[in-house]
Amino acid sequence: MASRKIRVLIVDDSAVVRQTLSNVLSSDPEIEVIATAGDPFVAADRIAEQIPDVITLDIEMPRMDGLTFLKKIMSQHPIPVVICSSLAGEGAQSTFRALEYGAVDIITKPKLGTKQFLEDSRTSLCDAVKAAALSKVRVLRPSQAVQPKLTADAILSPAVHAMAETTEKIVAIGASTGGTEALKTLLEALPADTPGIVIVQHMPELFTRAFANRLDGLCNITVKEAETNDSVIRGRALIAPGNHHLLLKRSGARYFVEVKDGPLVCRHRPSVDVLFRSAARYAGRNAVGVILTGMGDDGARGMLEMKQAGAMTIAQDEATCVVFGMPKEAIKLGGVDKIVPLPLVAGTMLAHAR
Repeated sequence: MASRKIRVLIVDDSAVVRQTLSNVLSSDPEIEVIATAGDPFVAADRIAEQIPDVITLDIEMPRMDGLTFLKKIMSQHPIPVVICSSLAGEGAQSTFRALEYGAVDIITKPKLGTKQFLEDSRTSLCDAVKAAALSKVRVLRPSQAVQPKLTADAILSPAVHAMAETTEKIVAIGASTGGTEALKTLLEALPADTPGIVIVQHMPELFTRAFANRLDGLCNITVKEAETNDSVIRGRALIAPGNHHLLLKRSGARYFVEVKDGPLVCRHRPSVDVLFRSAARYAGRNAVGVILTGMGDDGARGMLEMKQAGAMTIAQDEATCVVFGMPKEAIKLGGVDKIVPLPLVAGTMLAHAR
């Protein structure tokens, strides 16, 4: 018997966006759009009629904004919510607040009339909804205060073996659904002299810079969106820009990054596999690999390569993951040395990076 389709409610004040999202999501045989709503009041009526498995939610709407509606949903009847946002730059702070309130992912609002955007984003839109349907949502408590499955060979250049010796440690981190809040928890726990960190978080273009800036204001370490030739140094974390792969490189004893275009790898750009495989190649036993919450298998093969190259590898445990997909696949492949709950990841990572 075929499994039941994922039932989706689309909430957006633009009729054209509602129709476009409906067409894109309905094109996937595993997804059914059960209703659309122009504002949260209509959405509440739709939910009363039939509870969806996933809601896609705009933030800027008349009568009631998306954040207020999200807080009501999460405090009364938690349903996985994917934020569909056009807010980038400083406006993205509202989007990140939505993730703090319990939304599981961000997707970029369709650029209307651009066929290429829909072709490129069909996979990510549908994958985000499927990941949300599998995610664990928690009741909000008041806070205190289709693409070819390429391998990373499509991005990485041939190996160069002659490299100067270095003992400087680096940490490579990969995350997807639920990862924005997991990364916040992890990075906030790190001291200012933490070894250099490189991060791939699956996130749309234009949101990664605001995400990095937000973390930079919260953490003891410096956090920035990576640019080609940025040095990987103590006290700094570099986050892959949305829609670009991030590679670790080395020149003598200096680690640096390269930001690179290229095809989707494991259905993603940036891809965790690309980052991890470059870390295996250029850092080897001087690396620590960390794989956090996320759907799919991106990073599993790269983490195995890191382990085989002598790196220490850590996976977030199932109990603390929003979606136990990426860590599970890495564990299944045999690429993980330690499985720990999210609050212990920072300490475990530092113990092996020092």
